[in-house]
Amino acid sequence: MGNLFENAKTRIDSALKYVRISEDAKKILSEPKEIIEVSIPIRMDSGKLEVFNGYRVHYNDARGPTKGGIRYHPEVDMDEVKTLAFLMAFKCAVVNIPFGGAKGGIKVDSKRLSKAELERLSRGYIEAIYNFIGPDLDIPAPDVYTNEIIMGWMADEYNKIRRKLTPAVITGKPISMGGSQGRDDATAMGAYFVITETARVMNLSPKKTTVAVQGFGNAGYNIARMLKNEGYKIVGLSDSKGGIYNKNGFDPDSIQRVKLQKGMLEGVYCKGSVCDVIEHDKITNEELLELDVDILIPAALENQITEKNAENIKAKIIVEVANGPTTIEADTILNKKNKIVVPDILANAGGVTVSYFEWVQNKAGFYWTREDVYKRLREIMVRSFKDVNDRKDKYKTDMRTASYILALERISSAIEAKGTEEYFRS
Repeated sequence: MGNLFENAKTRIDSALKYVRISEDAKKILSEPKEIIEVSIPIRMDSGKLEVFNGYRVHYNDARGPTKGGIRYHPEVDMDEVKTLAFLMAFKCAVVNIPFGGAKGGIKVDSKRLSKAELERLSRGYIEAIYNFIGPDLDIPAPDVYTNEIIMGWMADEYNKIRRKLTPAVITGKPISMGGSQGRDDATAMGAYFVITETARVMNLSPKKTTVAVQGFGNAGYNIARMLKNEGYKIVGLSDSKGGIYNKNGFDPDSIQRVKLQKGMLEGVYCKGSVCDVIEHDKITNEELLELDVDILIPAALENQITEKNAENIKAKIIVEVANGPTTIEADTILNKKNKIVVPDILANAGGVTVSYFEWVQNKAGFYWTREDVYKRLREIMVRSFKDVNDRKDKYKTDMRTASYILALERISSAIEAKGTEEYFRS
């Protein structure tokens, strides 16, 4: 993962062939605005003291306060957090919400912590980065292995330190603490709207379209559920422990119930209250990526589709619900094979969009219904898809490049509004 950030920055290079931005903007976008790295000492239940490494990166705030999740994972490092902050800056610009990009993380295997240790760690992180975040500075949110409970602890800790209720400092909170309706499945709902638009443009019939989803966490489960309800056939599902395949399709709700009971994926068919295990093949995550399906949805971690397996990808459409699941080398191969890749900075932007809605509601003290949230989210995702697709057609390029063209137009405009070298020379 050592060159993850440098590789991510090369995404801009393709877009720069089609859009002209100032040298000032190029320089500003080449590095994060600011970075903090902290050590978080935590007293474990055993009485032992452990020290955890935490990170937070503000990439660019030309378009507004920075926004980005906090992830807990054993492989979190500064290179990864910088890369994800970079992606967030461009993602917010693609959907045209007034945020810059940020990201945070703690290097920890959170599954090994007790609930009390997890709370102490979460509060300790906020204490360490308190001066680095704020409702008009940087607004964290949940990410990999963090959730609304953890966000609630973090928001509460910030309030205690500030000695003032500040709900807009963190999004993805519990509803009772100022969270937004629809935030729980926002990433999936945004992807669902994008897939619906992609299917419309490509004249796909849901009932004749097969789907495989890699990653059966919150986003993966919810997008599978939404597509199944629309008539799509979900034939493959996987999580970190492995996957299942059945050409006749699965009911994601049934799979989710069994996973919660057993801690693993199983194929089931439910009718009323009776569930029977149905025939299914057990497959690996790698095999799921190579299934012969119409739509492949990577919804796990980054770097899943690489130059080693890209030639074997059979899906016509890849929709990146995960952040950075496709490497640059794999992108080149997929483009040569005329695959449609709906990039992460468009496909999974529903999460940050509804986080923006939560921030707006917290600021106003006025809260929307779930129906209101979904309606506003649909408007933004459909418009953003059109903006990207228009540039794809105009410049005859792929969707990822078109997305970066759109984002660069918006970010560079905000940077250049403050003056450029050309302006000051003249």
